[in-house]
Amino acid sequence: MSKVKDIKLKVIDSKIANAFVKANHYSGKVVQNSSLHFGAFLGGKLHGVMSYGSSMRKDLIKTLVADTEWNGFLELNRMAFDSFLPKNSESRCIAISIKLLKKNAPHIKWIVSFADGTQCGDGTIYRASGFLLTGIKENKQLRINPETGEPMQSMAAYHLGKSREFKDWKTLQGFQLRYIYLIDKNAKLNCKSIPFSEIEKAGAKMYKGKKENGA
Repeated sequence: MSKVKDIKLKVIDSKIANAFVKANHYSGKVVQNSSLHFGAFLGGKLHGVMSYGSSMRKDLIKTLVADTEWNGFLELNRMAFDSFLPKNSESRCIAISIKLLKKNAPHIKWIVSFADGTQCGDGTIYRASGFLLTGIKENKQLRINPETGEPMQSMAAYHLGKSREFKDWKTLQGFQLRYIYLIDKNAKLNCKSIPFSEIEKAGAKMYKGKKENGA
């Protein structure tokens, strides 16, 4: 029986990573800003992908941690794993990727990522991996495209010239939670670190867009 310690993590080509993400991520979409892809292998086969890259609003996100250089942080844009891997595989892969970044890219001082409660969950994996919760807000950026029935981000609608129509589309109900991992333990947050208990208090304890019991 395979164990989580048997997983091997290595950098993979974007074409391989993007194909896996499209097939296994709940959105079925990749993030074009992703530039560094780690593949999780078990028995020589690819079973998971983590894609890192720049944030869409890099100028704003970089201010979340004091004295951050322009290329001093990355966003974990996508995580996609199939059902073959054993329990706790995601948190182990995150931990290994952070060690690799610390060793091979010492200019990267921290990582930011977002949990989308409208379609996925409230970030259990991030909390288990030592990330700090730094934001909880209602996600009003996702609406249903009536032509396709699929969720669309406001930014995507803007680029497609659908900003006016977007305002009238049905909004997906849920929350977006922001998590930060300080690779450099001397780095200082410019924002508050929020207790995890606040997730339930805010009604943001969700899984795949549905509130969990007690939320």
